[in-house]
Amino acid sequence: MRALKIFLLLLLVVLLVLPVLAVVASWANWDEASMGILREMASTVLPEYALTTVGLSLMVGVGVVMVGVPAAVLVTVFDFPGRRSFEWLMLLPLAMPAYVTAYAYTDFLQFAGPFQTWVRAAFGLEGRVFPEVRSVWGAAWVFAFSLYPYVYLLARTALTERAPQLMEAARLLGASLPRRLREVALPLARPAIAAGTALALMEVLADFGVVSYFGVQTFTAGIYKAWLSMDNRIAAAQLATGLLAFVVVVLWMEQRAQKRMRFAGSSTSRASSSEARPIHLTGARLAIAWLLCTMPVVMGFVLPVAFMLRPLAADWSVLPWDSFLQWAWNSIRLGGMTALLAVAIALLLAASVRRAPGLLTKAAVQVASLGYAVPGAVIVVGLLLPVGWLQARWPEARVGYYITATVLGLLWAYLVRFSSVALQSIQSGYARLPMSLDESARMLGTGPFRLLTAVHWPLLRRAGLAAALLVFVDVMKELPATIVLRPFNTDTLAVVAYQLARDERLGEAALPSLALVAVGLLPVIFLSRTLRRTS
Repeated sequence: MRALKIFLLLLLVVLLVLPVLAVVASWANWDEASMGILREMASTVLPEYALTTVGLSLMVGVGVVMVGVPAAVLVTVFDFPGRRSFEWLMLLPLAMPAYVTAYAYTDFLQFAGPFQTWVRAAFGLEGRVFPEVRSVWGAAWVFAFSLYPYVYLLARTALTERAPQLMEAARLLGASLPRRLREVALPLARPAIAAGTALALMEVLADFGVVSYFGVQTFTAGIYKAWLSMDNRIAAAQLATGLLAFVVVVLWMEQRAQKRMRFAGSSTSRASSSEARPIHLTGARLAIAWLLCTMPVVMGFVLPVAFMLRPLAADWSVLPWDSFLQWAWNSIRLGGMTALLAVAIALLLAASVRRAPGLLTKAAVQVASLGYAVPGAVIVVGLLLPVGWLQARWPEARVGYYITATVLGLLWAYLVRFSSVALQSIQSGYARLPMSLDESARMLGTGPFRLLTAVHWPLLRRAGLAAALLVFVDVMKELPATIVLRPFNTDTLAVVAYQLARDERLGEAALPSLALVAVGLLPVIFLSRTLRRTS
């Protein structure tokens, strides 16, 4: 019986990591056609893909640090009017998918947009007034103000838990405020800043909507070009390994930073840290603090929402109200099914580790939790490779039909990508349950299934609901896998928003885009309430 459970656990893990394994194994299927495509791309566009990917990542990394770190320092070290409000307002850009922000800024700032049109008319100018927003710099701007909350959240947590008492001790020793910030607060928060930056960079590497819409030639664009334009899945998979290598490096940086965060902890209690009072700001310093806290919220949330609301207010008749309900239903249906399956998988994996915390089960769960770091483009290519292989050998099984013509392929890709989100939430819930509960239940004759459903789940219900909410919102916003694997007549809000924006129908794209923003506000509200309870 135990061997059967281990076999089923390993089978589940294999299904979750199969797309990644298929991408890596694509090098074993080296043929002349894929070799020719890669050789041609290597001599023409591949260096540009690599340089653009690295350059965009560096610009975004600098941007999220420059935006997120000052905000985190201001709301933790200083006290000023509105500080409590800014603590949760800083999280609002998390509700904005980066590609929605890109659509909003393009609609307003492009050559024919209202801003440049007004400037030309007001000052009698001709031609382009401002640089083209659809560029690498424009993409870096969008990513920086969409992803800085990763750095803000982790840096704020590190500063709240460790910095106040040490800052107070440095003040008593005569250190000036700039020196306290430079030599006490920032070194303590450095691992958290590195971890947040790495998370933001993984989002950049996984993005398809912004770089595709802005015409930025990154590795993701090269993968789709080799696959869809050149019709060679092997070459696309081999290119995907290059993107996977980027992700592995960034993931290693994030894990290394997380380990350093553990050693940076302080043994001082929360009560002692509360003795250090925040520094009150007035005058010019207060104005600077307000500017640094207001700008990220305005640039990352307020302006994009306002830009999207403008076409809605101008002409409601152009909006696709008839189709909107169908798009919303498709998104909700896919998100709901994936959320339920992801929570069920996370419960099984976490319960297996709790019942048998051996090396094999721990390693299997860690491997299964890597899916969130893998870009959607890599998952899609890796998923269709084994499907194509099975379809070629057993055509009567119709594997390709069930994966590409039904929602099974989409659900599989979603679970590979987002099961780790649910797993992290469930594992954090399990960490708060003492093992004495399990021992008492076993002494009363409770079996494993009854233990999971009658003892664990009632206590994990809050963690399970949080996991389902996070997965649901992630699926609603997911674009690369959905745009390729969706069956006919299964357009989602994310896909429709991308297609309308690509066709320059930005006014019509406003409705599905704002719907995604409204859904994205749910985890932001949940997260802000959690932070308030723990602060």
